[in-house]
Amino acid sequence: MNAVLALENGRWFRGDSVGAEGETTGEVVFNTSMTGYQEVLTDPSYSGQLVTMTCPHIGNYGVTSEDIESRGPQVAGFVMRAHSPIASNWRASGTLQEYLRDHRVVAISGIDTRALTRVLRTSGAMRGALATGTVDPQDLVTRARNAPTMEGCDLVQGVTCAEPFEWDPSTDRGSIGFELQPERRTKQRLRIAAYDYGMKRNILRRFSAYDCDVTVFPAATPASDLLATRPDGVFLSNGPGDPAPLDYAIDNARALVDSGVPTFGICLGHQILGQAMGASTYKLKFGHRGGNHPVKNLHTGRVEITSQNHGFAIDADSVPNDIEITHTNLYDGTVEGLRHKTRPVFCVQYHPEASPGPHDADYLFSLFLHEMDDTPLGSSVSAR
Repeated sequence: MNAVLALENGRWFRGDSVGAEGETTGEVVFNTSMTGYQEVLTDPSYSGQLVTMTCPHIGNYGVTSEDIESRGPQVAGFVMRAHSPIASNWRASGTLQEYLRDHRVVAISGIDTRALTRVLRTSGAMRGALATGTVDPQDLVTRARNAPTMEGCDLVQGVTCAEPFEWDPSTDRGSIGFELQPERRTKQRLRIAAYDYGMKRNILRRFSAYDCDVTVFPAATPASDLLATRPDGVFLSNGPGDPAPLDYAIDNARALVDSGVPTFGICLGHQILGQAMGASTYKLKFGHRGGNHPVKNLHTGRVEITSQNHGFAIDADSVPNDIEITHTNLYDGTVEGLRHKTRPVFCVQYHPEASPGPHDADYLFSLFLHEMDDTPLGSSVSAR
C-alpha cells in the first residue's frame, strides 16, 4: 500500500506503508542513532512527533518486549528509508512491521530520508502529515499546516501516569538497565520520589540498580504531597514537548528547590528545573536526537558521548548568577547541565540512562546518591 509524508513547507515524499493504515500528524524530526529504534518508538518524549530514522536500514533485529521504555509506542508516526521484513536476532519476538501494525503506528518506508533530513536541518523541524492509501499530497500539505504546533502545547498530560505507584523491578521484563554495574552503592536504601513527565523505564531500572526505592507520581501532583512522603531525594523525569506552558510543573519544581531536598532532573526535568531556578527556554531549530552527541563537563574538561532527545533548550544568557552552567554541547554550545550554587539541585539535558547508548554519563546517578547521602563533595557535577 502507498503512503505519503507531506511537510508544511509544501515538500512531500511518496513511499510504502509498513505500519497501520490511516492518517496522522505531528512535528517531523530526525534521530541519528544507528540502533535503538524500539526504544525510540516507546520513549514518551517523542509524543506528538513523526520520527525519521537517518540510519537507512531499520528493523533488522526485530522487536522484543524486554526493550520497551513505556507501555507501548508513543510516536505519532515513523519514517524509514528501508525497513527489514525479517528479524535476525535470537531475542526477537516478532518483526518491526508486525509491531507497528499491532500498535496502530502509521509508518512509511522507501523514501529518501537523506533528502528529508537535509530539509529539516535547513528549514528546521516542522509540522507534517502522514497518510496511507490513495491520498492527494497537496491535501496532506494543508493538513500539516493545520496541525497544532509544538510550541505552547502541554503534551505531558497525555503520557504521565494516572496514579502514584511504587516501582517494582521484579514486575519489569527489561534487563538492560541492570546489566551495567553502578559506580557506587548507597550507605542504606534510599527513597526517591519521582515526577513522571513521560519517564523512560530505564531510568527506574538504573535507580533500582543503585539500590534505590522509587515512588512515581503524576506530573501535576503538588510538591507538598511528594515532600510529605519524606523522600531522600526527588527526581524530575524526561518528557515531551515545550516546557514553557507547564506552569504546574515549574511551580512544583520551585517549591522543591526552596525545600532544600536533593533534586535531580533529566531532559524535560532539566528544562523545568531551569525555569524554576529563573532561566528561560527556547525552541531549537531541529533539536538534538541521537546517541553520539559530545558534551563537555566544564569542571573536569572531560567529554561525554551522550544520548539526546529534545527540541527545546535552556537560554544560557538567562541563567541567574546563583545557577552554574556545568555542561555544554560541543556541537552548538547549548546548555547541557545546570547546578544551584548553594542548594543540592542539579540537572542535565541529556540521558545518562540511555538504552541502548553510551554509558559515559551514568555517574550522574552516583552523584545523586552522594547528594542524598549528604556526602560533602562540593560541586557534585564536577566530581567523578
